[in-house]
Amino acid sequence: MGLPKRDNARYTYGEYLIWPEDARYEIVEGTAYAMAPAPTRLHQTFVGELYRQAANALKGTQCQPYVAPTDVRLPRPGHSDEETDTVVQPDLLVVCDAAKLDDRGVRGAPDWIVEVLAPATASHDQIIKLAAYERSGVREVWLVHPSDRVVSVYLLDNGIYGRANIRELEGTLAVASIPGLTIDWGQL
Repeated sequence: MGLPKRDNARYTYGEYLIWPEDARYEIVEGTAYAMAPAPTRLHQTFVGELYRQAANALKGTQCQPYVAPTDVRLPRPGHSDEETDTVVQPDLLVVCDAAKLDDRGVRGAPDWIVEVLAPATASHDQIIKLAAYERSGVREVWLVHPSDRVVSVYLLDNGIYGRANIRELEGTLAVASIPGLTIDWGQL
């Protein structure tokens, strides 16, 4: 079961900006989806450790890691922020192009996105958001399944992800899109 929709209306980032702060939504292709309640401790442990490893590895480089809630606007070509119909908050993301960063968050495709799957969000992350990441040109996406101890790695090739590389959460795993960044699963 996916996350509930706000309603059947179509929305843009311009409208999203004027919603009350306590109204937490992501918009994908104009559809507003309610954000899930606060994640579990296991989820937060995974996100925190992945961020710590990424931040340590990327220190002194042009690449910057961020955690949710950070707005990532994924505009279509030629669309202004206000016209953008997709804004998401990945669990973890890395951006290596400073031109994509502004006070509102990120505008354009991050280089690497990690979604730590939870029962309430798994189908939304694996179907709705993964398709949006592919359309927007996110170079690499990891869908981490903490309870199953596996990660599904998607690499963009000629505009499509193709088949996932599914790995157990053991040993280390290099982030293909960001040289020098390797995750040590033994730390989790």
